[in-house]
Amino acid sequence: MAFEDNELLFGADKTPRIVAIELGETGTVRVYRREKDGSTTMDVEPFHPFVWTDGDITDLGLENAQKLAGDLRYNWLVVVDSWKELIALRNGLKKAGRNFFALSDPVQHYLSATGRTLFKQLPFEELKRIQLEVLSPTGETDLADASQNPIASIALSDNSGWEQLIVVDPEDVEESEHDALKQLTVIIKERDPDVIEGHDLFRFDLPYLVARARKAKVKLDWGRSGGFLRSRPSRLQIAEKTIDYPKFQVDGRHFVDTFLLAQFYDVGLRTLSGFERSDVAQHFGFCDAAEISALTGKALQRERLAKSERFRKRALCAVWETRALADLLSPSYFIQAQIFPYNYQDVIVRGNATRINALFLREYLRQRHSLPEMPMARTFEGGFTAIYFSGVARNVWHCDVASLYPSIMLQFDCFPATDQLQIFRHLLTDLRSFRLEAKGQMQLADKKGDRPRWHHLHALQNTFKILINSFYGYLGFAQGHFADFEAAARVTQIGRELLQKMIAWLNERGAQVIEVDTDGIYFVPPSSVAAGVSPAKTDKAADTAGSSAEIEALRDGLARELPPGIEVEFDEQFDAMFSYKAKNYALLTRSGDVVIKGGALKSRGLEKFQRVFLEEMIRLIMQEKPEELGRLREQFEKRIRNREMPIDMLMKTDTLQDSLDKYRAKIAGSARNRAAAYELALASGRNYKPGDRISYYIKATPKKIAAYEAAKLISEFDPQNRDENSDYYVAKLNELVKKFSGITAEATSAKQESLAL
Repeated sequence: MAFEDNELLFGADKTPRIVAIELGETGTVRVYRREKDGSTTMDVEPFHPFVWTDGDITDLGLENAQKLAGDLRYNWLVVVDSWKELIALRNGLKKAGRNFFALSDPVQHYLSATGRTLFKQLPFEELKRIQLEVLSPTGETDLADASQNPIASIALSDNSGWEQLIVVDPEDVEESEHDALKQLTVIIKERDPDVIEGHDLFRFDLPYLVARARKAKVKLDWGRSGGFLRSRPSRLQIAEKTIDYPKFQVDGRHFVDTFLLAQFYDVGLRTLSGFERSDVAQHFGFCDAAEISALTGKALQRERLAKSERFRKRALCAVWETRALADLLSPSYFIQAQIFPYNYQDVIVRGNATRINALFLREYLRQRHSLPEMPMARTFEGGFTAIYFSGVARNVWHCDVASLYPSIMLQFDCFPATDQLQIFRHLLTDLRSFRLEAKGQMQLADKKGDRPRWHHLHALQNTFKILINSFYGYLGFAQGHFADFEAAARVTQIGRELLQKMIAWLNERGAQVIEVDTDGIYFVPPSSVAAGVSPAKTDKAADTAGSSAEIEALRDGLARELPPGIEVEFDEQFDAMFSYKAKNYALLTRSGDVVIKGGALKSRGLEKFQRVFLEEMIRLIMQEKPEELGRLREQFEKRIRNREMPIDMLMKTDTLQDSLDKYRAKIAGSARNRAAAYELALASGRNYKPGDRISYYIKATPKKIAAYEAAKLISEFDPQNRDENSDYYVAKLNELVKKFSGITAEATSAKQESLAL
C-alpha cells in the first residue's frame, strides 16, 4: 500500500492538489487547487462546523444532533451550517451550563469533517513559492528604527529561478517607494504564489512593508480573492524559548518564515550559532559572499547612494539565501500539510502533540465515536541523565537504543487507556514500518540517481521520524484528549531501568561511561581503557584500540541483556570528547569536525567572536594541541586591538521582553539592572515594543563607563571610522579564557605527561 493510502495518516478524502482553504461567505469555504498546467482554480464548498457535547442534549431542541458510539465523555455531535451559527451554539451551550468541546480553527473544522488535506499528489517542486526580502537603507533589522526610513530595495525570487530587484531611488524616495510598493503587489498577483517565504518575515519584512505602505497610502491587497494583508499578535513556544511575533495572513496564500524553520531545526541539534539569515546560511554553506551579506550600516548607505553592483548583490543575496534555506527546511512541513488537517503555515507553528491530537479528533469524528475529557495533569519522573567523567576523553563511542520510547510503548503496551479505537497503537506501528520502507526506497532512488524522488522520500521519512518521536510527548500533553500520564510515567520508568542496566553491563566489562542522556550513552570501550589506563590519557594505543570485532561483541552482548523489540545501535565513534558538565559537551569527529552541545559551551548570550574562540579552543584541546592556545588568544586579541574583527562578530542583538514603561518601572523599583538594548530604545524616542530586537556594539569612550552607557546602535557603525571599545572586547576574551583555565591547564599537563612517556 502506498503511504498516502493510509487514511489514519493522510485522511480519507484523496482530493488532489489543494493548495489553500479559506473561510468564505456564510456557510461556505473557498478551496484553491493548483492544476497540472500551473493555473489556479477556486471552488466554493459547503461548510458544516460542529461541536462535541456531553450528556443527552435532546432537551435543548437542537437540530442535527447525533448520538456517538462508545461511552466516553463527549458523546453527542451537533453540526451547524455556518461559522456564525457555531459561535451562537457555543454561547448557548455555555449559557445552559453544558460541557462541550469545539475546534477554534474553521479550516481544521472543514478538513477534519471532509478528510481532506493540502498538497495531495502535488510534488514540492510544483508548489509555487516566492521569496521576499526587504532591505532598509542601513541593512538594519531593528523594526522600530527601520520603519522610520524609506525602503531601500525589495528583492524577489521564486523556486523556478526567476528573480527581480525593485530598487527605491535615493534621489526621489517618496515617489519611488510608492511605485515600488505598487509594483510588488502587481508582481504577487501576476505570479500568483501559493507560498510567500522570507527570513524574519513576520517580525521585520511584513511589518516594515505595512508601515511604509501606510505612509505611502498604498494598499497591500495580496489575497487571491482580493483580500488585504492582516495580522494579529501571536506567541510561539519553541523548547525553552518564547517568541512573540505578529502572525500575518492573506486569503488563499501561506507565509513561511525561515527564521522560525531554523528555530525548529535547532531544537534537537543545537548546532546553530545564531538565527540571523546570514548565520543560518553560513552554517549550511549556502552563501558564497559572506562579505557582501554582512554589508550594513554606513558602508551599505554609501554603496546604495553610489548605485553600485555591490548594493544590488547585497540585496539579491538575501533572497538567494532564503530560497536555499526554504528548499532545505520546508519539505518536511510540506509533507505534514498532506497529513494534518491544517493550512500549511499553521502546520509549521502547531506543536507536535497538538498535531497528533488532530489526527485522533479527525478519526474519532469520521467513525462518529465519542471523545474522552482531557486528563488531569500530573508530574512524573523524566528520562535518565548522568555524567560520570569531566575533562577530555579519547576514542569515545556512542550507543543508544533505537527509538527508545516508541519501542517501549509498543513492546510494553504503554498506550492511552481512553483510546477505545486504538488509534495510538495503529499509528505508531504504521509509522515505524513506513519509515523503514521509506528509507529503503531512498537507497533505491539514490542508486538510480533519481534526486527528486530521493528528496521526497527523505522529507517523508524525516516526517515519520518526527511523528514517531512525538508520540511519547503526546502521552504527557495536558491538552491532548487521549493523553495518559500514567502511561507516560511507565515509559520513562522502563527507559531508566534499561539504561541503568546497559551502564552496569558496560562497566562490568571494563568500559568507562562518560555521559548518559535519556536514550544514549557515550563511553570509552574496554580496550581503550585498558590501553590508556583512564579516559583522559593520550596514549596512541588508546586512540587506536578497539575494532569492529569489539563493537560487534559489545552490541551482541548488550542485545542479549535487553528485552525483545529493544534494539541497541552503535552509531558513532569520535576521536575525542570534551565533557564539561551534564548535557554540555563537545565531540571531535573522525573527519576533524567539532560538534558542541549545550548552552554553557555555546550560549547565544556570548558575542559571536567569543563563540568562535571557544569552539577553536575546544578543538585544540581535543586535538592535543594545548601549546597553541596562547597563540590563538593572541591572534584574537590582535584582531580586536587592530580593529580587524568584523563588527558582526562583536555586536549583540537583544530582544526586548518588557515594554519600555515596564522597564522604567522596574528600574525605579530596583527590580532589575539597566541594559544596553533598553537604554538605546529609550534614547531613540521611538515606540519600541516587546519582541523588537536591537543590535548594538560598545563604543570607545574617553573614560571608563558602564557598558549600557557606551552602547551604540549597529546602524550607526562606520567601517571607515571604527570606534569599538577594544579594551572592552579584549576583557571579554580574557574572561572566557579564565573561565576554562582549569581545563586548559589539565590538557597541557596531560600533553606533557604523554611526551615524557
